[in-house]
Parts: sequence; structure tokens; C-alpha cells
Amino acid sequence: MADLHDLTALEQAAAIRSGEVSSLELTEHYIARTDRLDETVGAFITRTDDLARDAARAADARIAAADAGEPLGALFGTVVPAKDLVFVAGVRCTLGSVAYDMTPYGDDNVVTRMRQGGLVITGKTNTPEFGLPCYTETAVAPPARTPWDLSRSAGGSSGGAAAAVAAGLASAGHGSDGGGSIRIPASVTGLVGIKPARGRISNGPLRDPVGELPTQGVLARTVADAAALLDVLAGPFPDDPFPARPMAAGETFLAAAGRDPGRLRIGRYATPVIAEADVDPHCLAAWDEASRLLEGLGHTVEDVPPPFGPESVPAFESVWSVLALLTPVLPEDEQRLQPLTRWLRERGRQVSGIQLAGSVSTMRLLTRMVINATSAYDAILTPTLAQLPSLVGPGGLRDDDDPAADFEAQKRFTPFTAPYNITGLPAVSVPIAWPEVDGVTLPVGVQLVGRPYDEATLVMLAAQLEEAAPWAHRRPPLWSAV
Repeated sequence: MADLHDLTALEQAAAIRSGEVSSLELTEHYIARTDRLDETVGAFITRTDDLARDAARAADARIAAADAGEPLGALFGTVVPAKDLVFVAGVRCTLGSVAYDMTPYGDDNVVTRMRQGGLVITGKTNTPEFGLPCYTETAVAPPARTPWDLSRSAGGSSGGAAAAVAAGLASAGHGSDGGGSIRIPASVTGLVGIKPARGRISNGPLRDPVGELPTQGVLARTVADAAALLDVLAGPFPDDPFPARPMAAGETFLAAAGRDPGRLRIGRYATPVIAEADVDPHCLAAWDEASRLLEGLGHTVEDVPPPFGPESVPAFESVWSVLALLTPVLPEDEQRLQPLTRWLRERGRQVSGIQLAGSVSTMRLLTRMVINATSAYDAILTPTLAQLPSLVGPGGLRDDDDPAADFEAQKRFTPFTAPYNITGLPAVSVPIAWPEVDGVTLPVGVQLVGRPYDEATLVMLAAQLEEAAPWAHRRPPLWSAV
């Protein structure tokens, strides 16, 4: 057998079910790799090795006791850590901040789904403070770095999850996405990242904030792995106020990954929406290559105007600033927050009630307009990012001396992702191009956006692109580290 981390998550699960390997063996393999590589890539804030071993033993015992043919889930027994923005009972949670350190008594709903699916949680992955910036550089853990070039960031806010999966420290990763926080790390680490439709995965019981921008989601090396993890996490809880429209009875996202979508009509644009920005030629080349591949697969690809205008920006920024303020912080701890967080929270304090209501109403109107404007298309194609992976530290996006400039730099870096948090439409980033820059190979992703609640079509399209231009065989330099 190849090294266990060489196998896809689905292959690992199949090997566990067949008895070729145990969940505990897989867990020990990933714990050992994390011991060696975590300081290098900055994947974890908190490790839960002993709890993971207990969960793996329980998974093995359940497999041994299962009746023949008993369904255990496509990823049962595999290793999927949780992002440190969600609560795992009995496990330290920091939200990426030195000002926030607690041990919750209960699980968030998405963690309940992870446990129900037999996933092994080896820890809490790195995230920037309160999940606000699109880089993962905190005071509680080393920076999350893309394994493709350790001088560059793994993005954010699910940077730790992406670093873990891309470096071979986990089978797949749980993430969350309020403005691109799954798709950004997916692009810069060469992964598949799915931001599902609003309500597809429960944000409960505590994470349904004003504006409804964030959603839970997945990161994986292959489309099938990502689809299988989405199946595990999806599904409403009885108290979810706005659950997503359910799939047809018996349908799964994993099944969609093996299905031909037929001939589709795809619109495309590459004009930045959130900021005036130049799009890097490598990002445009990836977008063009994805268009060529889709046309070669029989789809019609047409240029369309961006469905968003500048009116979307102030509405999003008002809500985002208020979201930064909604995480409770003791007055004496405010100065312990990072400069960008303090700046955003101060902006949030300046937003009046009527301004916030107006921003939320504007976003809802924009959603209707965008859905109507793109209704003739089965999917929309954009670059995921406008720039190549950013540097960590000086020369990168972070600017503690000027948080306003930091925020503007982030907008120029990722001007395509946040609009689809406004609309709640599903979106996926897949790695298409692998240019060599200064002697280093870097992944570049493209974004596909679907119709309301239609993740299945995105999964089919992404799987087609993966078959046409396979990427799972591409490994960063430290992949084979022993």
C-alpha cells in the first residue's frame, strides 16, 4: 500500500471498511505527520490526539460489530479536524484570538454531524482572529502557510484547514466561509473548496448572525472527497430557521460527482466586483483554461457582465464590520485584539440600526437581482482570486500599522468571492493552473457559482474539470517528508 496520506479520503475509508487498515492506524499516521510538520505549515491551534485515538477506537469497534451491509457513511473512520471557529465539547476554543479562550460544554451542529459520520477530529485548525481576514496570521499559533511555497500564506480564514489537507495532515477539512474563507485557501493550496448554499449545513445553535453571510463547508484534495464530506455535514436540524431546499430523495453529492451534467450554458466574467483591482495574468490564464476545458466538454461558455455593481460594497462592509463586533470581548481585553479586528469593531460601532437594516435589505435586493440576471445560465465562472498567494508577514496583506490599508489590500486580493456570500448561492473553487513563479510551482483556482441550492451541478462540473485536467497527483515539496 502507498503511504496512507497518499490515498484519497474515500480510498482511506474503503480500506478501513475492508480491514486493510484501521481507523486508529490512520489516526496515528496523521498524528505523527502533524508532529513533524505542523510547526512548518501552521495548521493547528489545538491538538486533540488522545480524543482522536478514542474516536478512532470507537470507529473500529463499530465496524467490527456492524452487520454485513450496514451503512456507515462514505468517510467513516477518516480524519477531519474542525476549524477553531466552532465549538467541540471539552476542547479549547480560541476563535484565533488571545482574548478568547474557553472550553465549551457542547458541540456546534456541524460537529454533531461530524461525529454522526464517524469522522475523527484530531484538533482545531488555525484561523485568523474571529475569522475576519483572508490570511491566517494570529498571536495564538504560527502562520498558516501554503505547502507549495512556505513563504506564502495558506489564505483565510480556513487557512489552517487548507494547510492541513494540502500538507497531508488530514484526510479532508472542515471550514467556514463568510466572504471567501473556504474558496480563498482552496485556491492558494491547490484544493477543492465548496461553499454550499445558505442553509445546506447548519450554523446552529449559535452562528446565524445578521446578514447570514457565513456558512460551513469543506476542503479536500478531490471533488469526490469534497462531495462525500458535504454529504456528511449537510442536513438541517429541527431548530434551523432557514434550511436549504433538500435534494431529491436518495440523491447524494457523492453520486453527483460521478454523473454527467449534460450540456450546460455557463456565463463568465473576470471584472473584479468588490474592489478596483488588476487581475494577475496567471489568474486570468487559469480562467481562460477553465473556459477552454468546459467548451471542450461540450458546454457553451459566454462572456457576461458582472451581475454586481458598486452598490454591493458598502452594504457588505457595514454588515462585515458589525459581525466583527458581535463576538463578545471584555472591555479590558479590547486592546489585546489585533489592529485589524479593533479597526473593524470600531467601524461596526459607527453603523446605526437603520444603516444596518438598510444594508441587509440592500443585500437581499441584490440577491434577487443577481438570481434574475443569471437565471439563463447553469453556472457562472470567475477567477477565484485576483492575485497569486500572498506572502506571510512583511510584503503580504497584513498591515498592523494601517488596518484600513490592510482591508483594502484584502479586497484587491479577493474581489470575486464575497458577492456570493451576499447571495447565499453555492460556489466551488477548483485548482486549474500550476504556473512556475520564481522557480516555485503555485496553484491557481477558478470559481464556479451555481443556481440557488444547486450544489449538485457544481459538483458535476468540478468533477468533469478534474477528469479533464487531473490535479490530485500534484503534491507540494514537503508531501513526502518523513
